[in-house]
Amino acid sequence: MNTPLPVVLAGARGHGRWHLENIRRLQHKGLVRLAGVCELTPLTEDELHGLGTPEQSADFGALLDATGARIAVICTPIPTHTDLALTAAGRGVHILLEKPPAPSCAEFRRMADGVAAAGVACQIGFQSLGSHALPAIRDLVGQGAIGQLVGLGGAGAWVRDEAYFRRAPWAGKRRLNGADVIDGALTNPLAHAVATALALGGSTRAEDVTGIETELLRANDIESDDTSCVRITTAQGHPVTVAATLCAEHADEPYVLVHGSSGRITFWYKQDRVLLQRAGHGPEEYEYGRTDLLENLVAHLTDGAELLVTPEATGAFMTVVEAIRTAPDPVPLPGGAWHRIPGEQRRVVPGIDGLVAACADTLSLYSELGAPWARPARRKEVSAR
Repeated sequence: MNTPLPVVLAGARGHGRWHLENIRRLQHKGLVRLAGVCELTPLTEDELHGLGTPEQSADFGALLDATGARIAVICTPIPTHTDLALTAAGRGVHILLEKPPAPSCAEFRRMADGVAAAGVACQIGFQSLGSHALPAIRDLVGQGAIGQLVGLGGAGAWVRDEAYFRRAPWAGKRRLNGADVIDGALTNPLAHAVATALALGGSTRAEDVTGIETELLRANDIESDDTSCVRITTAQGHPVTVAATLCAEHADEPYVLVHGSSGRITFWYKQDRVLLQRAGHGPEEYEYGRTDLLENLVAHLTDGAELLVTPEATGAFMTVVEAIRTAPDPVPLPGGAWHRIPGEQRRVVPGIDGLVAACADTLSLYSELGAPWARPARRKEVSAR
């Protein structure tokens, strides 16, 4: 039996609570031990229930030194990711880094190169890429179940109230105190739709992306986009179009559509659920398990298991982030294009649910579907690296 690996969690509130619960689960399995928590305000006994008495400090480097951590889970504001990852790497500590890994390609490259030079393992926290549905879908496509691969669409229609954009100083920002943040719908809350669509199409590395068209808009009083779409041209020859909104009329499960010449596959990536529709057959539905990314990192360190989401495997996603970062600031939707729901303090764009679905269904952009508030896409050519 392997000794539980000591883990330090940086950022244990907000989304970090999910990581805290996951560490609790793996600690009960005897795989890890929470050795330290890096938070500005220490966690309470109630928050740490069942996790013992880990060291607590706001000084990440000192905490890593004091605890002898083997793994650092980093779930902190986006602009801090690179420096914290390099702090861990410099001490030989392996890393699970929350998505998006960085707010720009330059910061991503600095992180990935530094981690590689240090010789530590780094897993990027796109949990959907641990789904066992991904290899199953790739097998179906490879077997010709839906004919020739034509393209991939992604759709995310979520509901977020105005308070969501006030949850942290960096929320809804493109930049903060001169540093890139790029907290937009496609780059943070619905980033999994982009990364999963790219992965299913075999376009995961930076050099797999040859062009990107963006339409970035906002209904909320924020800097970043809350209603946006992107179409990615790939070296593999099939487009990837993803549409997202945080101003949906009704919340829906996000999904990726794999379009073939004689069928399609729908993958609801949060549920690990797959629907196969093809010529000459009735619809077939499957549900899959998934491998937890921290558990996979532990298996990599103890048993040599292959890492599921390396930094290089998110290079294509980061190229999309860079295109959004360098695009003009999102266009505010005209007043008549959205309204506030009484009593819910959230803004809704009428008709956006259907538009998001239509983008994924037709691989079109909002402007091409006739949305009166959408401007023609800004296209960015991406040179091979």
